[in-house]
Amino acid sequence: MKRLGFLAIVACMSNAALAAPETYIVDGNHTLPRFSYSHFGYSTQLSRFDKASGKIVLDRATKSGSVNVVIDTTSVNTGYALFNEHIQAEDFLNTTKFPTATFTSNKVNFDGDKVSTIDGVLTLKGVSRPVTLSVTSFLCMPHPMMKKEACGANATTVVKRTDFNMGKHAPYVGDEVTITIPVEAIKE
Repeated sequence: MKRLGFLAIVACMSNAALAAPETYIVDGNHTLPRFSYSHFGYSTQLSRFDKASGKIVLDRATKSGSVNVVIDTTSVNTGYALFNEHIQAEDFLNTTKFPTATFTSNKVNFDGDKVSTIDGVLTLKGVSRPVTLSVTSFLCMPHPMMKKEACGANATTVVKRTDFNMGKHAPYVGDEVTITIPVEAIKE
């Protein structure tokens, strides 16, 4: 009888080890998506968005998850107010009509215990295209200040702006745009 009790406890512990998916809320103070492109070949310009939100679900036991990031395109920050307006205009982000960009995924790929790539759909200026984010760093641990589990990553992809109806001045201003999402998220 003691053996059956022991086996029942072990079975319960095994189920606990197969923990359910964990949900993390994107920390908008530390998630500032960036984009860079060639400017006439002279230099690589780097800008960012100052407002992002979302949710990440990870099931590390089954090596699966989902990602939903919403970027407020009206928060574009080029470092120059006049250029912010230019980027928000109809030829580029058209933030009046499309005030957000989204990345959604139900396919999080792991290499061992770490997220390596995320396959999903980027919707920008009303156009949705499949993209794969390459994750260059990934870490989950207790947040030293918030005293909660937190995860962080840097994820990058390259898209063509002409694919999203933003091709003005291409090819002089580079068609390829590198999007980098440094993300931090706190466990719900």
